[in-house]
Amino acid sequence: MSRFKELWRASITATKKALTWNAEDLIPPSEKYIFRFNSMEELKRWHLYSDSEYGGLSSASLEIKDAGNGLSGIFSGNLALDLAEDSKWRLNRSGFCGMRSKKFNGFIDLDAYDTLALKIKGDGRSYISTIYTENWVNSPGQQEDNSWQAFVFVPKDNWYIAKIPLDQYLPTWRGNVIDADLEMNPSRIVGMSLSVNAEGGVPGAKSGPGDFKVEIDWIKALRTE
Repeated sequence: MSRFKELWRASITATKKALTWNAEDLIPPSEKYIFRFNSMEELKRWHLYSDSEYGGLSSASLEIKDAGNGLSGIFSGNLALDLAEDSKWRLNRSGFCGMRSKKFNGFIDLDAYDTLALKIKGDGRSYISTIYTENWVNSPGQQEDNSWQAFVFVPKDNWYIAKIPLDQYLPTWRGNVIDADLEMNPSRIVGMSLSVNAEGGVPGAKSGPGDFKVEIDWIKALRTE
């Protein structure tokens, strides 16, 4: 076959494909997995933090285990309000632990979605879901990412799918809500975290120092509208 005929047939094939496109080809799927806690490789995408970095006594771990219904992540530990006797830090509050994803390679674009969903099973505590976006709210010289937070209640002993509309995430600065009319840019997400505090949370949730444990199956984005 001549080179001309090859190009001609390739052009015809491409034209046919273009003519058979429909609206569904141009619309992203209704849900998008962001994290699946089903392998040891998944753990490499996260790191732990706690008040122990500042003289606190809280501790945390993240594991992948088979709880009988397949593999899932287990974020657990102990929340303590005390400080180490030799601590040189002055904490306004202790008793917190968290798991934060390492920065994405580039950005995760969730502009086509309106809700973040987490399949979780826990201990009746209230956890904090955080979305980190590219720094544009703070001053240009500031290196920290912008953080947007929402409480998520984790019922005890039963799997539960928590659905948090993106517009319910509030802009925060070091755990405090920023009193300003700001809007998240969901097309420039650089990371996420899940954390727990000994104090605070939604009414009726378990609180106070002591053990905590939450199992995580997946985190995904949803388009509900």
